[in-house]
Amino acid sequence: MDTLQKDNVDQSKSIFDIIEEFGHEQITFCNNPATGLKAIIGIHDTTLGPALGGTRMWNYSSDQEAITDALRLSRGMTFKNALAGLNLGGGKAVIIGDPRLKKNEGLLRAYGKYVNNLGGKYITAEDVSMTTTDMEVIASQTKHVVGLPKSRGGSGDPSPYTAYSTYMGMKAAVKVAFGTDSLEGKKVAVQGTGHVGEYLIQYLEKEGCKIFVSEYYEPILKKVASKYNVEVVGLDDIYDLDIDIYAPCALGGTVNDDTLNRLRCQVIAGCANNQLKEEKKHGEACIKKGILYAPDFLINSGGVTNCYSEVIRADQEWTKKHIETFYGTTMEILKDSLKDNRNPQEIAIEKAMSRISLVKKSL
Repeated sequence: MDTLQKDNVDQSKSIFDIIEEFGHEQITFCNNPATGLKAIIGIHDTTLGPALGGTRMWNYSSDQEAITDALRLSRGMTFKNALAGLNLGGGKAVIIGDPRLKKNEGLLRAYGKYVNNLGGKYITAEDVSMTTTDMEVIASQTKHVVGLPKSRGGSGDPSPYTAYSTYMGMKAAVKVAFGTDSLEGKKVAVQGTGHVGEYLIQYLEKEGCKIFVSEYYEPILKKVASKYNVEVVGLDDIYDLDIDIYAPCALGGTVNDDTLNRLRCQVIAGCANNQLKEEKKHGEACIKKGILYAPDFLINSGGVTNCYSEVIRADQEWTKKHIETFYGTTMEILKDSLKDNRNPQEIAIEKAMSRISLVKKSL
């Protein structure tokens, strides 16, 4: 298969053709009318170990959009886990529906049963619109769940660790772009101020950055604006700012034809998954525009590293030290990108696939 994919699934193709194109081992469709559960679990590759990746709940505009998200996210987890040096494969799940209206105990329990039926091939954790409390409900039906509260012997909320790895990756990108990894005085636009975005803002504020923020949910935006020294901008206005760093921390696809024509920054480094709407096209467009893009799955892997610590029973000190190694990996890939004038996304995928291919030979 091609290493770089477009953002949309070709609806003229059969589901098996689509699975083969993305390189997935298995796609599971979950349907429980009694609870309203409609979910998709994508298992991309289990060469390195069981597929671990979070479950997100979102009010998708169509089933096709949900399938595309599940495929892209689970594939990205394969690369993320491989690059992070974890003995895990790539998987991800999406639950279709507005979490504020549809999420309930019955739905989460039903979903937990589907995860359990996979027999450990997929391990779930929290993602967008899910919490450690939700993980507890899911865990009532399966042992194949991580990110449980510390009171339950789990590793807790992975969000701070995702933010920390993104911060490490951002500093590495700034080092390559500006010659120093100090963020003092840098103008940073943080798009999305949910759990991970807020933790990232804490690091940026401590370094003395000028921080701009935008957020879809008004209550979250008001909370962040009251707690931190940030300037609030409109959802669409954030792409027109004169900044040093654009940090997408919400949903994917915000680096696209429209925004790249407007973005005035030298670095893109954020927590969101699948930031490039089309990996090849928009990765190369960043190069042409002189923007250094830190691949999302390379720098946002702190959360899954924290979840992995739960699997291998490692402590928080191990997690923190392991995350700090991502700085060097990011530096290496971005330097190679500049030296060879190549899409860093492509280089990162090749590095991940190299490890997977090496392990496959030993199986």
